[in-house]
Amino acid sequence: MVCIGAPSVLSVRPRDTDDRSKHMRIGILGTGAMATALGAAWVRAGHDVRVGGRDTEAAARTAQFTGASEHGSLAEAAAHGDVVLIAVPADVAAQLARELAPLLVGRTVIDCTVPMAPGEDGPILATGGTTSIAQLIADAAPGAHVVKAFGVCHESIWTLDRPAFEGAPLAVPFCTDQPAAATRMAEIIASMGCTPLPCGGLDRAALLEATAVFAVGVWWSGAEARFAFPAPALAPGTVDD
Repeated sequence: MVCIGAPSVLSVRPRDTDDRSKHMRIGILGTGAMATALGAAWVRAGHDVRVGGRDTEAAARTAQFTGASEHGSLAEAAAHGDVVLIAVPADVAAQLARELAPLLVGRTVIDCTVPMAPGEDGPILATGGTTSIAQLIADAAPGAHVVKAFGVCHESIWTLDRPAFEGAPLAVPFCTDQPAAATRMAEIIASMGCTPLPCGGLDRAALLEATAVFAVGVWWSGAEARFAFPAPALAPGTVDD
């Protein structure tokens, strides 16, 4: 069970997802490695970040590490953000969204979780591939504008300032059903020095989750996942089909 402050005690209004600006208010739900890495990246990009956690002392430490302007409860962080990042274990993400649903109405809610479980031949999707954590979050908080993003890369990548590889900015894939959320995501990704890579609606979020689990399994085996995906254009004599 996820324990959070009661949303009803906060006097807030839903954020207008069409009211965008270069520098955004971002609430982070969680105090782990992804919360810390992405929070610090967003602070570097000039965004106003508030960290929320079940343990407010942990939230204070994460805020200090990231340079966030504020910290507090999960509900306070949700109320702060035009954008809200859910960076908690995948198996409690939907429950957290359900508890905070009144505060998430109209906000862009980013799900960066990876639903991974141990398997006989390596990590497997904990969802079984029949749904995605992003979809479960959307079902739990129907007023939120849910986006699946940032889970494909290891958290260490987000500690880099304007990450680029082989001369090209890092591409960040994301899925969402909401045009306004897609625009806001593109702005956030670009502010980090990365390239937005829209990958369709939320029904494709399970593909991103599966990609993340596949990549983790390859890395754990000591191999390099990117070597499995060369561009077709690199092959001699390539022609369009």
